[in-house]
Amino acid sequence: MSNVSLFKELWAFMRVRKKFWLMPIIIIMMLVGALLIFAKGSVLAPFIYTIF
Repeated sequence: MSNVSLFKELWAFMRVRKKFWLMPIIIIMMLVGALLIFAKGSVLAPFIYTIF
């Protein structure tokens, strides 16, 4: 399953069932995940991990 079809399916689910309140939660989770992945090898890693 490709990422594009996953996002299409998720969007179709939210549109049909009127679950648009899920979008900010999904975006925040993706941003936090990206922050942890990109900061893994950096000097900022110890500071970011203390937040969580």
